[in-house]
Amino acid sequence: MEKEKLIHQYKSALLDDVVPFWENNSKDERYGGYFTCLDRQGRVYDTDKFIWLQGREVWMFSSLYNRVEKKEAWLEMALHGARFLQKYGHDGELNWYFSLTREGKPLVEPYNIFSDCFATMAFGQLFRATGDEQYGEIALKTFGNILGRAGNPKGRWSKAVAGTRPLKGFSLPMILCNLSLEIEHLLTRERVEATIDQVLHEVMEVFYQPESGLILENVQPDGSFSDSYEGRLLNPGHAIEAMWFIMDLSTRLNRPALAEKAVDIALRTLEYGWDEEFGGIFYFMDLLGHPVQQLEWDQKLWWVHMETLITLAKGYQLTGNPQCLTWFEKVHDYTWSHFPDPQYGEWFGYLNRRGEVLLPLKGGKWKGFFHVPRGLYQVYTTLEKI
Repeated sequence: MEKEKLIHQYKSALLDDVVPFWENNSKDERYGGYFTCLDRQGRVYDTDKFIWLQGREVWMFSSLYNRVEKKEAWLEMALHGARFLQKYGHDGELNWYFSLTREGKPLVEPYNIFSDCFATMAFGQLFRATGDEQYGEIALKTFGNILGRAGNPKGRWSKAVAGTRPLKGFSLPMILCNLSLEIEHLLTRERVEATIDQVLHEVMEVFYQPESGLILENVQPDGSFSDSYEGRLLNPGHAIEAMWFIMDLSTRLNRPALAEKAVDIALRTLEYGWDEEFGGIFYFMDLLGHPVQQLEWDQKLWWVHMETLITLAKGYQLTGNPQCLTWFEKVHDYTWSHFPDPQYGEWFGYLNRRGEVLLPLKGGKWKGFFHVPRGLYQVYTTLEKI
């Protein structure tokens, strides 16, 4: 694969296709914030506002402004979403709701700590863009709330009965790998290093299982295996995405061996999760090969493939492992032949196992302006370093 052509492909898709699609269709001029429920053509089909997607869009436009080009239109898009989040997105104590009505009335309580995570990322990146102290304070206070809830992320909103089968999830330590670097400019050196040490331990020693070489989604509090639906669950996309976060930490810490281990885990996960019959990466799997409870287990999702491309590009850049290049070509070919929509722009999110479009939406409750643009940016800038 020719590097310069690849760079152009990813960069052009970002700046000429995906960013304009969201700029043109997602802004709610009347009530503020963004519409994320967009159909194939970009028309709004539902007006509820999901806080984690609002935060992701603020972060993405701020990142484009900070990292790609100082375009005032991008900064204004970020500020537009931030104003809505500041006014309506939290309970007054910076516990961020999961969803709101179009006008900003709370619909779902702050049970989902990822609303808080992406609010932190959003305001941390917006502080970089503007230098406005209020945004830095929101990010810092929310980050403090996240660390305070880390032991019991859902808190009083949890539906599990306490004590019967205590499990802890991979998602939070995984995202803290990325979040700790995202807001490093706001934190003391001591807090950054303590957070990094903790999440590295969790991801690479607690959730990683040396026997299988795979990462589990849930383990018992002491890190041991739980032979249950939740305990056997594998999410290949999550594990592979986490490995590029670990690679970024390996660069930050100047620990090349950490990148090597991350590459090994990513490749093993990809080999385990690849659908040999139809191509693409499975959404959910069971460690022991049992049936999973998620009925969507065999779907092929946009974010799984995009995050895998980032990981493989970074893995090749940092280690030169030829398997990363071989797999990059394979995943690239599948991704670009199935997810982009040549007729109306942006990418489809959900395919069935055979690779046919399952839902024609471009955005919804779970898909917004985040994985595709972040991935396109990460891949082309990584390729530029090779």
